[in-house]
Amino acid sequence: MKKTLIALALTLGSGLALAESQPVTLVLTDDDTMTQGIALVLANQMQEQGAQVSILLCDQAGDLALKNAGGEPLKPNNVTPAQLLDGAIKKGATASVCALYLPNTGHQPEDLKEGIIPAKPAEMGRALLEPNRKAFTF
Repeated sequence: MKKTLIALALTLGSGLALAESQPVTLVLTDDDTMTQGIALVLANQMQEQGAQVSILLCDQAGDLALKNAGGEPLKPNNVTPAQLLDGAIKKGATASVCALYLPNTGHQPEDLKEGIIPAKPAEMGRALLEPNRKAFTF
């Protein structure tokens, strides 16, 4: 019994350490409010579990990065994807728009919310190739 408890403690401890140091990139392109919402709910949950979250917004999802981003609130918490993005950033997530977003939408860097920057392809490519990084696309 004692050996089982020690093994369980070691397993739980190593899982916690993994979450605390786990770099995660979330690539969000979908324009569907529920898809954006669940992606950002999961980003926030990963952060709460200690992951280092980086969010890349492109295509229609890039609109979430704009200062005037609104949207329909989602139940059960009545928050918009834009508010979920703001929450993740406030908790330390990094966020950027893909390099194609600004030149193809007519928006300028000053249209972006504070803390959101245009991604640099070389840096993003390098980050995505990190051996322990997990990437999720929505």
